Amino acid sequence: MAQAQPVYADRPRRRGRRVLVVLVVLLLLLVGILVVADRVAVGVAERAITDQVRQEVSKQGAQSAPPEVEVGGFPFLTQVLNGRYERISIVLREVRGSVQGDAISLPKLDVDARDVSASLDTIRSGQGEVVAKTVHGTATISYDSLAALLDRPGLKLSEQGGKLAVTAPVDVLGRQLTVTGTADVVISEQGKVSLRFNDLNAEGLPDVAVARTLLNNYARSISIDVPLPELPFQLAVREVRPTSDGLAVTADTTDVPINSAG
Repeated sequence: MAQAQPVYADRPRRRGRRVLVVLVVLLLLLVGILVVADRVAVGVAERAITDQVRQEVSKQGAQSAPPEVEVGGFPFLTQVLNGRYERISIVLREVRGSVQGDAISLPKLDVDARDVSASLDTIRSGQGEVVAKTVHGTATISYDSLAALLDRPGLKLSEQGGKLAVTAPVDVLGRQLTVTGTADVVISEQGKVSLRFNDLNAEGLPDVAVARTLLNNYARSISIDVPLPELPFQLAVREVRPTSDGLAVTADTTDVPINSAG
């Protein structure tokens, strides 16, 4: 007659599985705690950098909505220990700066800082510099702001076929005509945006020399150099192109603080 196996023979195996399950659970809990701590540290750093960026913008006499800062890269804590961060993204909305008495509107300025150096003490205390190896910025100058600078009643600007287009009512020899045309947009050596309207026409324009002269004079009167407000973080304008929303400005710089050093 076969004898039953002792019940305690499986106990070591069950005990081993139980220990393994406990270790896996503890490991998952540890990973979860580290992830939470990592995200909490990101939040602390983003708030600290936000305050410093706000001071930097204010120092340059500009105005904007509160900066929106996002620190990229994972895990964050290893970046803190190394004092180097992959990417810091900064969004400034409703940026305005006084330029020769006229306000240039930047509805949104996106700043992308790469390879950023900041010590743990700087992040914790807010004292010291946060330096980016490269900084790339993009912004848009609204057409309403440009039209206000030109100060011509009824003038409207837009983008057509990748060029800056103008439509405006003009009085030519006692007749109200609608002038249309495009402009060349270039960056001057002084960092200003130059608008050169050199191809204007008007349906019904009288076929006389004086009418064409008046139209050419109008084109010259609205061809101006637009002085941009000083961009934060020492950004230098590299390109300007017309878009459906306004003139898109691209700027960049290297090895520059993105905060006000304490």
